[in-house]
Amino acid sequence: MKIHAEALLFDNDGTLVSSMASVTRCWTRWAQEYGITAEDFARVELHGRPAVEIVADLLPADAVPGALARIEELEVEDVAGGVVLLPGTAALLASLPADRWAVVTSATARLGAARLHEAGIEPKLLVSADDITRGKPDPEPFLLAAARLGVDPARCVVFEDAPAGLAAGRAAGMTTVALTTTHQAGELVADVVVKDLSAVSAQATAGGVEITTAE
Repeated sequence: MKIHAEALLFDNDGTLVSSMASVTRCWTRWAQEYGITAEDFARVELHGRPAVEIVADLLPADAVPGALARIEELEVEDVAGGVVLLPGTAALLASLPADRWAVVTSATARLGAARLHEAGIEPKLLVSADDITRGKPDPEPFLLAAARLGVDPARCVVFEDAPAGLAAGRAAGMTTVALTTTHQAGELVADVVVKDLSAVSAQATAGGVEITTAE
């Protein structure tokens, strides 16, 4: 399938890189420190959501600021050796003009930048949880990225591995490409579903980028 776009917007964890082992390690330790039961912890979706929302689901409002700072500290400290570049990421990003793509992550700017740097990825534009008031599945993060790139949201393609991120892309009026890196295909609603970014190639054109996907 061929898709013509002006800009490509990538989720980070589960799309460009995998830090799931680190995420599980850090959040499990965090839950133990805050006395959260295994049952309460198991009912919370960790993937694709801002940490502040997860923390707010589990703790009283007055405990959220300190607990949020603690999980960020744990995850940033665990970055070294805890981030793996996913298949196809390096080749695809290398084929794109720097002003035609951005990373849109639910992580904080500090954590998102640390994970990307560990993987050798240096985007010109990073939209993080610090930049928005409503996280995915709200479209705000992707709409902000499109605005900062100066492109029409309808001419953007979102690459995501999580249902919440795909819902955000759809709500933003963007074309969505789902990766089955963390969820089964049947759990993902998107215009195109691929196994990972190794199934995607891109070529710069005068008007943007032509994407080819192997479905």
